[in-house]
Amino acid sequence: MQSYLRKRDHVAVIMDGNGRWALQRGLPRPYGHVEGVNAVEAVVRAAPDLNIGTLTLYAFSSDNWQRPAAEVDALFELFRQYFRTRRPDLIDNGVRLTVIGRRDRLPEGLADEIAGLEADTRAGRRLHLRIALDYSARHAILEAASSARGDTPLTPETFARHLKGGVSCPDVDLLVRTSGEQRLSDFLLWECAYAELYFTPCLWPDFGAEELATAMRDYRRRNRRFGGLAEQPCRETVASHERHGGACDGAPVRGHVHPAGQEAMAGGAE
Repeated sequence: MQSYLRKRDHVAVIMDGNGRWALQRGLPRPYGHVEGVNAVEAVVRAAPDLNIGTLTLYAFSSDNWQRPAAEVDALFELFRQYFRTRRPDLIDNGVRLTVIGRRDRLPEGLADEIAGLEADTRAGRRLHLRIALDYSARHAILEAASSARGDTPLTPETFARHLKGGVSCPDVDLLVRTSGEQRLSDFLLWECAYAELYFTPCLWPDFGAEELATAMRDYRRRNRRFGGLAEQPCRETVASHERHGGACDGAPVRGHVHPAGQEAMAGGAE
C-alpha cells in the first residue's frame, strides 16, 4: 500500500445491531441491513477527513452462514448491489476497495464482480476500504501458517505478508464495535494485537460521521505505549508528530465503553 496511507490510521469496525435496529421499530430484520448500508456510505465519506487511511468493515463473518437462508440471501443481494452501484463514487472519491475473507463460498459470480471492482479502484489514494466477507480470523491465520511453511526465518513481518495475501496493510489502530457488545468475534485477531478498543451502545444504522468523529477524538486522547513506559517516547508519539505535530497525551484507556445515553446505532455482523 502506498506510503501516504501508511501514515494515516487504520480503523476497523464490527458493524453490529442492524437486526435489533429493525426489530425495535417493528420491521423485519432485512430493513436494518438496508439502513446499515447507508451508515457504511456515511463513514466511508467521513473517514479520509478524520485522518483514516484504511477502513476495514466486518460485513459478514464465516459464522453468519448459520443465519436463516432468507436473511443470508438478502444480505448477499445487498452486497452485490453495493458493489455494482458504488463503483463510480468509489473511483471519483479516490477510494480503493478490497475484500478480505473466503471467496470460494460466495454466491455465483460475486467473486468475479469483486475482482473487477478491486481492479477498477486500485488507483484510489484517499482511502483503502476493506470489506470482510465470509471472514474468519482463525481461518485466515491457519491459511497463512500453511502458506508460510518452510519460510526461514519466519518473522512477524513475513508471516503478516502471508496473512494479508500480499496486499500491504498496516495493523489496526482502533477497533470500533457498535450495539454495546464487547467482544472481537473472530475479527482481525492478528492485526488487532495493539489496537485500541472502542465500544458504543449505538446500533450500526444510527452510526455516522459524527459518531466516527467521536470515536476518533477518544482514540486521540489515549497513550499508546506498546509495552514501553509512559515516560518514554512511544510509537504513537512518533506517528503523531508525523501526522499531526502532536504527542501522546491523555489517560491510557483500553476497552473503553462509551458513556450510556449516546445515540444507539447498529450494523452488519451481529
